[in-house]
Amino acid sequence: MTETLLRADIDLIQRILPHRYPFLLVDRVVEIDGFSSALGIKNVSMNEPHFQGHFPGRPIMPGVTIIEAMAQTAAVMVGTALDLADKDLKVYFMAIDSAKFRRMVVPGDVLKMRITTKRGKPGAKVWKFSGMAEVEGEMAAEAEFTAMMDLPS
Repeated sequence: MTETLLRADIDLIQRILPHRYPFLLVDRVVEIDGFSSALGIKNVSMNEPHFQGHFPGRPIMPGVTIIEAMAQTAAVMVGTALDLADKDLKVYFMAIDSAKFRRMVVPGDVLKMRITTKRGKPGAKVWKFSGMAEVEGEMAAEAEFTAMMDLPS
């Protein structure tokens, strides 16, 4: 890792990602090491709409939203490294591979998403990432995912 890690607060995240409530699923990215890796934070709140139906009386964050939170963290990493704030970046899933879920994520949890770039470089449209989400040091989910970055001209 470099000595100076970049960070992204919610204001910068919203300048990079087009997502908004209820589908903005990363609150902070506390470590961004260029294009290599990032650590994102999602504070899981009972106020999130998916908890109304998933599941009544036992709210559990859906696995697909955990993977989406990892993907959003990856997009913030790339967007920060490429200085894409306010540039209308769009990112689209191309593949999700080897997804595994090991722990339920519930309201009150702090979800930490550790992202590593497996393939991608400045100017590339297709990037591949490895992600792991954890709560209190315990793995909640992991997956590899490929995304197309629709970079502004």
